[in-house]
Amino acid sequence: MLIALSLFIGFITAFIGSIAGLGGGVILVPVLLFLGGQLESFQWVTPQTIVGISLVVMIFTGFSSAVSYLKHNRVDLKVGFLLMSGSIPGGLFGSWLNQFFQTDVFALLFGIVMIGVSLVFFLPRDSERTPFTGGIPREKKINGQTFFYRVPVVMSVAFAFLVGVLSGLLGIGGGSLIVPALILLFKIPPHIATATSMFMIFFASITSSSAHIFLGNVDWAQTLLFIPGAYIGGTVGATVNRNLNSQSVEWFLRVLLILIGIRLIWQGVG
Repeated sequence: MLIALSLFIGFITAFIGSIAGLGGGVILVPVLLFLGGQLESFQWVTPQTIVGISLVVMIFTGFSSAVSYLKHNRVDLKVGFLLMSGSIPGGLFGSWLNQFFQTDVFALLFGIVMIGVSLVFFLPRDSERTPFTGGIPREKKINGQTFFYRVPVVMSVAFAFLVGVLSGLLGIGGGSLIVPALILLFKIPPHIATATSMFMIFFASITSSSAHIFLGNVDWAQTLLFIPGAYIGGTVGATVNRNLNSQSVEWFLRVLLILIGIRLIWQGVG
């Protein structure tokens, strides 16, 4: 029962996370928090072990998704490496901060972050043109269509550092903040944004999870049960993403983040 449930959770979280470019931690963390209070077989759950498991599992989710996206030329490698230069040190710092949080505060903070991010997607957008005149000019061709956008270096690295802190702290992989920023601030097409996010998440999760392993937050007996499902789910999710239009990807993100945020805020104040 525990093995089958863990495999299923690993698959579903990676599948959903890969479609939206969130990495799966945004689903896995609240699911484990919920099961920890409902099932005896998940009584081992604590905020620290959840984040440790989530980040290790996201290595495999990120790898399977990134490989699939790279094969179809969806990843902007230059932007991905730029974001990693900020997210990796931020993730290490966030992993250290995680040890000071209790379950209720952890859930409440996570929920507020998710609601805030989801609401940003409802802000009016007057133009698809990038608001930045400086930065790195980028050109990406997908399915015969060429996209142009600019990515400011200093702002990108600073924002990625903040995202890395929240990633290491909350175990969310950073995609739930990076993807909206790439779409809304830099006007990067959703398909490129989600693919680039999964590429970054793969590398960022390696460093963040290493910190949690060092701190003793990873329960390997439990973690290994989620990995096979997550690997398969990441690959399948990337395939589904390629068959969705940009508007569908955005609506998927909106609904997903709102539902998760409401659930966690309810848990945090309950």
